[in-house]
Amino acid sequence: MSAHKTPTLYIEGPAFWSPSLPGWELASAVFRGEAAPADPPAKRPSPQVLAPAERRRAPDTVALALEVAAAAVAASGRNAADLPCVFASAHGDLGINDYMCSTLASDPKLLSPIKFHNSVHNAAVGYWTIGTGCMAASNSLTAYESTFASGLLEAAAQCAADQRAVLLAGYDMPAVGALASVTASRDLLAVALVISPKRTERTVAAFEWTLAPGAASAPALRTDAARALQVNAMADALPLFEALARGKAESLTLPLSAALSLQLDLQPELQLEAQS
Repeated sequence: MSAHKTPTLYIEGPAFWSPSLPGWELASAVFRGEAAPADPPAKRPSPQVLAPAERRRAPDTVALALEVAAAAVAASGRNAADLPCVFASAHGDLGINDYMCSTLASDPKLLSPIKFHNSVHNAAVGYWTIGTGCMAASNSLTAYESTFASGLLEAAAQCAADQRAVLLAGYDMPAVGALASVTASRDLLAVALVISPKRTERTVAAFEWTLAPGAASAPALRTDAARALQVNAMADALPLFEALARGKAESLTLPLSAALSLQLDLQPELQLEAQS
């Protein structure tokens, strides 16, 4: 299989949240070496997309996903109700999964209907579409260690095929209970961005993207702050967000599997303006 040229796409509204980097403004500054991580770490976000009662009941995965999704849409200047969306999570809500397994093994009659409702992998995107009134296409996917890269490929393919902007959100949480012995995910991490088929006044970078055969290694992380988040299952998003923070032209190879990778050639907005 040979690499195939695809249309240039554009990134708007990068969003980021972790307890040490609660927000893209701080995260990007830390990735550039211009600031220090939050101390003490931030508490979990409280997404305003949801009504107060729903906000209190929402599990960590929903709170994370909706926080960054809302931030990305706001920064893009778009209407959430009109945006198709791709939500990506390697493991979904591991805390609820641990609760479900423990309760089913001990006393199934005590199983909480609300927690059962929140256990499905597409819970976050369901909350998002309800909270924003979004009737556009929505998708929820997982691809283990390549989940963000797979979500980016899905969103980019949709954007290019339909010539319509697409929201991408990726999020994961720590493994707890028995699952922690077999699933290596720690801390909280969520990222989001909007991919557009056209350059706009909100564009922060353009990217060329191709699929390439063969095994590839994930790009090395450049900052201590990003390396500290490698313990989270959404860590394959970190090289792209470090690159967006640096604002320089560069190439990234994001593994999709043992036999395929997604190659990105990033060009920041300042260079796009210089070419105009």
